[in-house]
Amino acid sequence: MLRHTLLDRAAALVFDRGPDALSLRRLAADANTSTTAVYSLFGNKAGLLDSLYQEAVRRFAARLATVEASDDPAADIVALGVAYRDYALSEPHLYTIMFTRRQKDDSEDDSEAASTIEPLKDAVRRGQEAGQLVNAPAELIALACWGVAHGLVSIELAEIVPPGLDVGAGYEAALRAMVAGWHHPNG
Repeated sequence: MLRHTLLDRAAALVFDRGPDALSLRRLAADANTSTTAVYSLFGNKAGLLDSLYQEAVRRFAARLATVEASDDPAADIVALGVAYRDYALSEPHLYTIMFTRRQKDDSEDDSEAASTIEPLKDAVRRGQEAGQLVNAPAELIALACWGVAHGLVSIELAEIVPPGLDVGAGYEAALRAMVAGWHHPNG
């Protein structure tokens, strides 16, 4: 419980003021706990930032995992994009941290973060096997779909949407159009 509270408060602080504003003393005071408790949970500031990143990735992967594979892989790709946006809107602090460049050493395993695209690649492959999608590298199609979702969500969160446009209202249509662009002509 305390770990979760500290991570949520640290995420908000980093989101609002950047990683340099994060102080373990300030975080402990904000969470009504001791700095000893913070140090025992995370070791130091670098450990806290790493834990923050890992928690963001874990929650994101869990959100994507709520999308179950169906007999319509193209619809699954759109559903994954919707889950992507839902995560970003419900956890904007962690979403931003997940996509912020972080320092890591060469020995650090980042496979969990890299694996978050796997459900999308799986849906693409299933779409190709079903004849719905063109025969192109699944990674390329998945990256293009991810890029549309990420771009629209980033614009929405940054509140830089041009006047008269509503990202939320057109989000699913944009995802469907992206998937349609990869449809197999005979599918």
